[in-house]
Amino acid sequence: MRIRFDVPADPAYPGRVAAALSRERLRGFGYVGAVLAGTGVIGYVASRGSGWGEQLAPVWMSMVTAGVLSMLFGPWVRLRARRRSGRFAVDGAYEITDDNIMMRSGTESSGIAWDGVSQVRDTPEFWIVYVGRMPATVIPRRLMSADDVETLRAHLVRRGLLPSR
Repeated sequence: MRIRFDVPADPAYPGRVAAALSRERLRGFGYVGAVLAGTGVIGYVASRGSGWGEQLAPVWMSMVTAGVLSMLFGPWVRLRARRRSGRFAVDGAYEITDDNIMMRSGTESSGIAWDGVSQVRDTPEFWIVYVGRMPATVIPRRLMSADDVETLRAHLVRRGLLPSR
């Protein structure tokens, strides 16, 4: 297998990549925030009728505040990543073989061996490639031909990195 495609210097592309990677990295903040906010609301409501409710109200409200802020952290980081990464738009390319993924962006290049990839997650625009537990890079499906998408999907399924449809 040998798939090669170019990435045009689109100012919106680095922002979409940064948003996809940060969404994967920060997913837990939303869950933790929802639990904190829910616990704070339940604790506040439950303590309203008791004698110690007035004393614990600041604790419950702090939990609600921390939960809401935690839930807003991910979207805030994605918005900042999109705004800041627009100036990084340069021509690039991908070359994907049976052995590795090679990426070039401007004058920089790097690669990831398939043996180091632990999983691949499917999103609407990208395949997010994980090395260990961390998302390392993305493979943009929109920039690939339909035949290359199917070839790479079959390769990922064969390696056990992507579930079959």
